[in-house]
Amino acid sequence: MAVTIREVASAAGVSVSTVSRAFTAPDQVQPKTRQRILEAAARLGYSPNPAARSLRGGGTGTLGLIVPDIANPFFPPIVKAMQARARRLGYTVLVADSDEREADELETIAAVSKRVDGLVLWASTLTEDRLRDLAAQMPLVVVNRHVPGIAEVRISLSAGIAQAVEHLRAYGHRRCAFVNASRTELSRGKSIHESFEALDMSLVELGPYEPRFETGVHAASLVAAHEATAVIAHNDLVALGVLHQMANLGVSVPGQVSVIGIDDTLLASVSTPSLTTIRIDPEEIATRAGDLLIDVIGGRTDPAASPFVEIGSRLILRASTGPAPTH
Repeated sequence: MAVTIREVASAAGVSVSTVSRAFTAPDQVQPKTRQRILEAAARLGYSPNPAARSLRGGGTGTLGLIVPDIANPFFPPIVKAMQARARRLGYTVLVADSDEREADELETIAAVSKRVDGLVLWASTLTEDRLRDLAAQMPLVVVNRHVPGIAEVRISLSAGIAQAVEHLRAYGHRRCAFVNASRTELSRGKSIHESFEALDMSLVELGPYEPRFETGVHAASLVAAHEATAVIAHNDLVALGVLHQMANLGVSVPGQVSVIGIDDTLLASVSTPSLTTIRIDPEEIATRAGDLLIDVIGGRTDPAASPFVEIGSRLILRASTGPAPTH
């Protein structure tokens, strides 16, 4: 097992951030303290992150973006917008896919971190300790994941979800299903449950599954078993799977079941029927994530304050929702 920065900090009797500064900004550390850190690192066989060493030489001019699934239509507009923003600020963007697996994410980080000045990790599957170790070694921003002390882009779905639940209630829906497709992003499910409870509506949760089209196909047959008249899916991709399978089962949408997605991808507007969804602005996310990462790289944030920016959401009404069926 590779020696971590935490082990060096413990051996030298200093904080993790002091060890990080000893390698990335040595002039900010007292000479005696730095010498003690270097001796501890040599004794333990610790090798600092290559990207951290590159920062001392002026950086690579490249930002890293690791997303869970590049095939999800939600991510290409974000990649494009982040590239445009980075280009205006004198950077390029290196994009990689973690395939929503911890081992793959670790391997991808190890490869990408050698070539970038900092990383944006989207919905990371890593433990908080691993993320803190990484943040101590190089500039890091997380999206859809909260870890105290790490810069964060927070996507608030509360407004959009509240609008969606109010919309369903106004249409007479009282028993609905939530297709959960995440084991790590808990805030989405929490907001959905709270919104249904606030309006005294019944909600059954299906999953958690993986956030893929096939998940929606699988969940569609369970909706009828639970006698739900409406479905809120984890994202548009899952919702499109629900729409597809409902058509195969001869279930009318929205005549018998209403369906709502989350993201507002291009496919949501061209599906049959077009998908009612909760919009998250990809350009705003990309811009704010890129700006925040550059601030972290430049030392313009205070990790102790857990810097974050928040992105809002809103309901986009289309043809996949309608009045609840009367039996």
